[in-house]
Amino acid sequence: MIQKLQRPSNGSENNLDKATSDLVVEMMNAGTKLHIAHLLVTGVGSFAAHTALNVIYDALPEHADTIAEAYQGASEKLLSYGDVSLPTIKTKDEAVSYLRSLYNKVNNLQAIMPYSEIINELDNVKSSINSAKYKLIFLQ
Repeated sequence: MIQKLQRPSNGSENNLDKATSDLVVEMMNAGTKLHIAHLLVTGVGSFAAHTALNVIYDALPEHADTIAEAYQGASEKLLSYGDVSLPTIKTKDEAVSYLRSLYNKVNNLQAIMPYSEIINELDNVKSSINSAKYKLIFLQ
């Protein structure tokens, strides 16, 4: 019989829960924000940006769902999901700037995450972000 992994309940675990739920909500909201940016992009390189934003706005909510389910399974508890506000993203440059910020948040969560399988999922998020940044910065 498999026994539940016992983890001490302390402040750092509560911080981990909040950081995880905040990132999950942010990635879900980012899907919508980047979808809007995808609809607004114009000018030179707009088709490449339109396509790159399409890929990342599809990927982020899927990554968020995977991380939420994996974390709740690993910790054997449900998270509380609040609201996380995001900046308005209307241009390719604003999208790149936001993706840099999101990348840093993913890195910060990885630094405190005790579950290696979720660390791997967070690496997948960073790969998606890096691919989108590459396309937005270098493809015209």
